[in-house]
Amino acid sequence: MEKFTVIAGPCVIESKELCFEVADVLKNLQEKYKNIRFVFKSSFDKANRSSHESFRGKGLEYGLQVLNDVKEKFNLPVLTDIHESYQAKPAAEVVDIIQIPAFLCRQTDLLLAAAETGKEINVKKGQFLAPWDTKNIVEKLKFGGAKKFYLTERGVSFGYNNLVVDFRSLPIMKQFAPVIYDATHSVQLPGGQGKASGGQREFVYPLAKAAVSVGVDGLFFETHPNPDKALSDGPNQIPLKDFPTIIENLLRLRDFLQNENI
Repeated sequence: MEKFTVIAGPCVIESKELCFEVADVLKNLQEKYKNIRFVFKSSFDKANRSSHESFRGKGLEYGLQVLNDVKEKFNLPVLTDIHESYQAKPAAEVVDIIQIPAFLCRQTDLLLAAAETGKEINVKKGQFLAPWDTKNIVEKLKFGGAKKFYLTERGVSFGYNNLVVDFRSLPIMKQFAPVIYDATHSVQLPGGQGKASGGQREFVYPLAKAAVSVGVDGLFFETHPNPDKALSDGPNQIPLKDFPTIIENLLRLRDFLQNENI
């Protein structure tokens, strides 16, 4: 990974206006921090919601059009996740990075379909997977022809409706690929609200500081102007107004550690 990368955006594409509001904040940060790569992310479909009644998104066609508009207006790279192999090709026509969701990280056909596009690929480590087992994911991607790929830590299941982060996983996975830390999904409480997941966003910042201290190649956040009104993953998204300060503090910490050679 040439530059330290910050991936951020709303969980799901609720509207073009929402995505533009978040992308504008990212663009301002990109102009301030030229040596950092900021990537806009959002999902056109959330196929793994807790309930069939939950909002999933507005679909592939609408979602990719919004992502394309974000890319053109703000000159930012964009990322979205795919859930089925047939989505890889149309997604690749728009996005810069294809993401594989955690629950699907071992799906060989999906990994190969993403690899065959030639795009960068970010794979979320499954909540059920040991960090050393991500080596098999990387080998599948290489077999499929992928050249640039990343592994993302987003916590591991700890009992029911809870996740914890084993920070040993970060240096372990870095043996196989650049590693990104997902600060917001790591504080998710899967299914914790019955028909929806809960979250503990108050722990996003301290855990992100820990990840920067351990050493990562990038950070991942979901952020929303009004998380409590978000249509997906609201409890673990951070308020958009707080995002710039959080990023500035984390980058300052990273600079300090690098300058001190710690």
